[in-house]
Amino acid sequence: MKPIIGKPAPLFNAAVIGGEYSKETQINLSDFIGKKVVLYFYPKDATPG
Repeated sequence: MKPIIGKPAPLFNAAVIGGEYSKETQINLSDFIGKKVVLYFYPKDATPG
């Protein structure tokens, strides 16, 4: 499902590492319901974009 600007993001899960997550951790967008969240998609290193 493609996200639509201005609409709620679809629920998803993702693997994260870094910051407060010292080892790879699965997080769910539903863990943040009621909180402000910024989604940032980082392109692969050394690629245009």
